[in-house]
Amino acid sequence: MKQGLSLRVSQHLALTPQLQQSIRLLQLSTLELSQEVDQMLDENPFLELSEEQAEREDFGVPQADTPVSEGDRDAEYAASSLPDMGSVTVSSSNDEDNAPLNGDEGIDWDGDGSTEMTPDDGEWGVDAKARSNNLNGDEDKDATELARTQESLQSFLHRQALGLRLGAEDSAALRFLIESLNDDGYLEESLEDLARTLNPPDEEQLHDLVHHFTVALGLLHSLEPVGVGARDLAECLRLQIAAKLQDPELDWDDREVLDVALRICQQPMELLARRDIKRLVQLGVGSDALVREAIAVIARLEPKPGRRFVDVERNIVVPDVLVLSIPNANKAAQPKFRVMLNPDVMPRLRVHDIYANVLRNHRGGKDSASHAALQQRMQEARWFIKNIQQRFDTILRVSTAIVERQKSFFTHGELAMRPLVLREIADELGLHESTISRVTTAKYMATPFGTFELKYFFGSGLGTESGGNASSTAVRALIKQFISAESDKKPLSDNQLSEMLKEQGIECARRTVAKYREGLKIAPASLRKAL
Repeated sequence: MKQGLSLRVSQHLALTPQLQQSIRLLQLSTLELSQEVDQMLDENPFLELSEEQAEREDFGVPQADTPVSEGDRDAEYAASSLPDMGSVTVSSSNDEDNAPLNGDEGIDWDGDGSTEMTPDDGEWGVDAKARSNNLNGDEDKDATELARTQESLQSFLHRQALGLRLGAEDSAALRFLIESLNDDGYLEESLEDLARTLNPPDEEQLHDLVHHFTVALGLLHSLEPVGVGARDLAECLRLQIAAKLQDPELDWDDREVLDVALRICQQPMELLARRDIKRLVQLGVGSDALVREAIAVIARLEPKPGRRFVDVERNIVVPDVLVLSIPNANKAAQPKFRVMLNPDVMPRLRVHDIYANVLRNHRGGKDSASHAALQQRMQEARWFIKNIQQRFDTILRVSTAIVERQKSFFTHGELAMRPLVLREIADELGLHESTISRVTTAKYMATPFGTFELKYFFGSGLGTESGGNASSTAVRALIKQFISAESDKKPLSDNQLSEMLKEQGIECARRTVAKYREGLKIAPASLRKAL
């Protein structure tokens, strides 16, 4: 092997720690950002939350090409060198292309029943009342308060168990089973597996534990809600039907239907899922008419007994951006919309004044090494504040561009959604597509039609007879509308839906219709047909 020296010139991109932090903060959700802020507050003594109430002000319009000024060292990363965080007003223009597709919004089929920084390191952010979320139901109720007052399934069951006169071992076994239930109220593990988690010393002890769990399971099945503690869907349905059969006032005809329903739930669940009435009759479950009535009864049962106890707070989505409709005295004029950041999700951070002033006045001396380390920590605090503000600035710019492109949606709803891809917003704002992707992931916008993830406003286009494109989101909305207006006796097949879309000038193949329908959690025609 011959050794030698060679000179080679190459280029590579080096990401500074500040840039890496900026990228990471940009892709965090609101909850993850809050956790990151809490961690930084614990680790960096120069960073603090303001205790004062910031005044509620109108925000300025951020400029996409406004550079960050390079001031003196102490104010290098102050937020005043950045564009003001704020709101943008978007006007809707009169454009024939903005007209919505014909029809009203359809109904969902769920398939389950149902910020300022001052130049001297001042605070950044404002204080405001939380925006209501996108939960369905009573709009006058605050979802967070509802979540705090709602009782959990386990607490509800433990309270019932207090009324049972049980020995210490059976009471402990019942309590163990209750704590082993999942959110839907099911017992996912077998009794033997649950017993083994207690590490019994021998097989006799294991058998004894399984016996106590068996007794406790029977007690659990007797508690409300009916069906709790079931190991699978079939058992859950059987428990509910059996509870109905115990009603002494039940007449003979209803009892006969419930008996057939019980026998159906003892058959493979695939037959019930396919509504295979012919096969069920052949198995001797009951007559054709009784099987149809029994299936209708089963459809009204609750497949997830613990559903209503699930913590409501888990479903709360706090929007990062608010889109507000501005009242216009001239009703004939096109509506305007104000795009603003949600102040409630913006942390009010500042550099600790006392520590920063002491560090500025201290010249080091013998402790020059520790002084340099403290200077570094203070600089990290400023970088963190700057990167957070840049995060929200980017979110606001992207959201404003989205509202400008999709202003028809904010006027007419999802039927008027236009095709939009990440590259269009990236080119408009001078950003990379990956940046737009980070901004639109796990960031939410509150609109007059509900709260949506920013990614919701992006969608591919389908060709139309006029040579234009229709947004896939609008096509999904149209499919929902068609299905909501169909006859229960003759539901629309995917082929019929495809033909109906063609009549609207939209070229959409049957397979595409099926994909969109499944994405909407809408059952196929055979399962939507009324018995």
